[in-house]
Amino acid sequence: MKSPAAFFLALLLAGVSSLAADTPPAHRLYAAVAMTKAQKNSATPTDSGLYQRDEHGEWSYFGPRVLGIASLAVQPGSHGQVILVAIADGVLRSMDGGRTWRKTTGWDVADVRSFAFDPADANRVYASTCWGPLRSTDGGATWSLAQAGLTQLYCQAVAADAEKPGRVLLGTEDGIYRSTDAAKTWARTEFPPVSVLRIAQSPADPHLLLAGTQGRGAWLSRDSGATWTAVDPATGTSNLYAAALDPRDVHRLAVGGWGVGVRVSADGGATWTDRTAGLPVKNIFVLAFDPDVPGRLLASTFEEGTFYTDDFGRTWHSAGLDGAYVFDLIFVPTAR
Repeated sequence: MKSPAAFFLALLLAGVSSLAADTPPAHRLYAAVAMTKAQKNSATPTDSGLYQRDEHGEWSYFGPRVLGIASLAVQPGSHGQVILVAIADGVLRSMDGGRTWRKTTGWDVADVRSFAFDPADANRVYASTCWGPLRSTDGGATWSLAQAGLTQLYCQAVAADAEKPGRVLLGTEDGIYRSTDAAKTWARTEFPPVSVLRIAQSPADPHLLLAGTQGRGAWLSRDSGATWTAVDPATGTSNLYAAALDPRDVHRLAVGGWGVGVRVSADGGATWTDRTAGLPVKNIFVLAFDPDVPGRLLASTFEEGTFYTDDFGRTWHSAGLDGAYVFDLIFVPTAR
């Protein structure tokens, strides 16, 4: 028989365990979605747009009733209140967590693809578009062209350096360009003249960057984007739309693409393994590591759902969004 002290200690530990289990996650997951397979017939797009997932794993629709949302970004420090959405004809901005929206670009801005907030200044944000990059110094309320030094304007990917203020990388159809003056001017890096579809920076090591390209596979930089090396020869001619780096383990990388599935590396890009088994299709557009669950990786397939793995792709489990074409997944810190 347990002593009274042991009994109460057990109750205390059980209470602490229960409290920990009920603690809400430190991040909220958002998705930019087009229900291309599960679209309902309606006069307005009622089931495509922005979704958010609650702590129980359920998805709910919110935000503007528009199609063609390519990506979204939340201003650091705004506790999810300031949201930018990239759409086919410009930028939408919310100041109240998605309840109301206002378009902050004019008729001359179209085909916006992605955003990057400068970690050193939350009011400074950059956007890639099919007609050249944009920059804002007021959190996305107004925008100006940022094209000086570019030979080709078409761009899909943009990343703001987490270590050095004002350093920005831009993925164009002529490779990767770098700015050291907050996108006022650009200079070409040592990268092949190919279309860059995704650029991801490691949260564990800001010098480490991973890029996915159109037809030239995956590329890795270990010097903040100054030089680049091709990795994973098995995908050397593939279109890679997804790239992710584990925030807790600098050696764990993942890429994905059309007909490629999910491929992972556990040794910093030296070797790669196919982890598509268990997924319904090999067409992957988004990958994201969960900052709240160590080792958890999410993968969004084309129209066949989003899945997660806790063992680096050996097994997969459904995360919902069936029938969707997911363009973007982002984790945003919640107000604690």
